[in-house]
Amino acid sequence: MDTRIALIGIIVEKQDSVEELNHLLSMNSKYIVGRMGIPYREKNISIISVAIDAPNDVISSLSGKLGMLPGISTKTIYTKTHS
Repeated sequence: MDTRIALIGIIVEKQDSVEELNHLLSMNSKYIVGRMGIPYREKNISIISVAIDAPNDVISSLSGKLGMLPGISTKTIYTKTHS
C-alpha cells in the first residue's frame, strides 16, 4: 500500500467539538504514529499535532472531517515522497 507521512496541526477553539475530534482520531488510530496536545490555558485553546502514515486519501479525508468541526482549524503538511 502506498502511504505518505504527514503532520496534521489542529487548533481547538471550542471544547464542544473535542469528543467528535477524539472519535475521528481513534477511528484512524492504526495510521497514527504519534500525537501531542498542548493546552494553552491563557488563550483558552488547545494545540494538537498528529503524525500520521497513511494513504493520501485517508489523510485528506481525516483532515477535511476535522476541519469541518465547529471551532476546529487544521493544516496538513505532507512529505514529498511516498513510502
